[in-house]
Amino acid sequence: MLKREMEEHDGRRPQPLVVLTSSPFHGHMTPTLQLATTLHANGFPIAIAHSNLNPPNPSNHPSDFTFLPLSDNLSAVEGTGGFAKFINTLNNNCKGSFKEHLTRLVNEGNKSIVVIYDNIMYFAGVVADDLNLPRIMFRTTSAAFIPALLLRQQVRQHGRFLEEDFVMQEVVPNQNLLRYKDLPFSKTPIEDWKQNVANYSQQAHPSALICNTIKFLEHESLTQVHNMLQVPVFAVGPLHKLAPNLSSGSCQEDTSCITWLDKQPPKSVVYISFGSLATMETKMLIEMAWGLAKSNQRFLWVVRPGSVSGSEWLELLPEGFIEETRERGFIVKWAPQKEVLAHFAVGGFWSHCGWNSCLESISSGVVMICQPFIVDQMVNARYVSYVWKIGLELEWVERGEVERMIRRVMVDEEGVEMRVRVNDMKEMVKEAVGDDGSSQKSLEDLVDFILSC
Repeated sequence: MLKREMEEHDGRRPQPLVVLTSSPFHGHMTPTLQLATTLHANGFPIAIAHSNLNPPNPSNHPSDFTFLPLSDNLSAVEGTGGFAKFINTLNNNCKGSFKEHLTRLVNEGNKSIVVIYDNIMYFAGVVADDLNLPRIMFRTTSAAFIPALLLRQQVRQHGRFLEEDFVMQEVVPNQNLLRYKDLPFSKTPIEDWKQNVANYSQQAHPSALICNTIKFLEHESLTQVHNMLQVPVFAVGPLHKLAPNLSSGSCQEDTSCITWLDKQPPKSVVYISFGSLATMETKMLIEMAWGLAKSNQRFLWVVRPGSVSGSEWLELLPEGFIEETRERGFIVKWAPQKEVLAHFAVGGFWSHCGWNSCLESISSGVVMICQPFIVDQMVNARYVSYVWKIGLELEWVERGEVERMIRRVMVDEEGVEMRVRVNDMKEMVKEAVGDDGSSQKSLEDLVDFILSC
């Protein structure tokens, strides 16, 4: 409950029902459910509209949450003709059942409904607009990604840049930060890019925007987003700190790694995890393995089954690797990441730079090795390595370069200096989510905004 109790509103207005849409992706679903839990703690009744693909587990949430399944007719992300076409199919298939749910809720007497929708589930904003309901977009990416996405579209539309051009390392004109290679969808085929543009052009203009970020971290980007959209923007992150006990339950965590970490020296372990979606070639896995071995550093490595095409789990690791690193390495299929990053033994995080992972790493004071794969991860990696200077970007995966990167972060003076900076940011996160902090104030403003709807 917020410090300013809900009783201030005298009970004269009923709490509106907040309907949140949850996309099937772990990195989007988790913060959406964290936001739902945070709003529920502030007195709002909650309904979660979710696809049948990777649905949330109701047993992990308050018993008075209402779950509204959507008819997506999808069994997997693969097999739909690429990510952009998957998103298009997901939205087309879910729109009808979402409208039916909202219409039924209105007919049952829920006169006050506010829809909060993941930007990937843009059909929800369109339906809310059709029914004259307030619609708040929720961005699970960094705020910096939003103008970067617009910039990417402008560059492509103006014909100033093609993926095969040699200018990938050059800074985008009128930008003192982002290179062409950092822009989202830089590896997307032309037809997929056109589908992405078509998808986002269908979005209804939101009544407000919620960002899972922190003002001190992205003040300039938040101002830029506000100027773009001309609606209230609420920076209420990091949500894993505002709803710290929530588990999405979508992946089975192996907690045995915590017992192993307990036996390691402070700040001695590099933790490697590329999230729930990233895939790699066998060659990359082999180069990673030998780079880890040559670095002579302790490591905890999440190797997700299926992350290498055609593999069951560890059978593609190079011969002799497990034997050579047995005394200083530990491999799991999935780890309790927030607990791992908060552990005293962890001194570095080799990450795909998904936004949740970046926030969790900063909140725990852990420096990063950045290896982005898709979409917003390139923007995040650029900010981590170039702006905030709390990590290094791994430009190519080759065993010698991997060895050097790990030692720079874990052993060299460069890593010590980054650790000082990220520890300062960790304290700033504590202030932001504490009483009178910027994120708590934004949450209070969000609550008032929802009530005003």
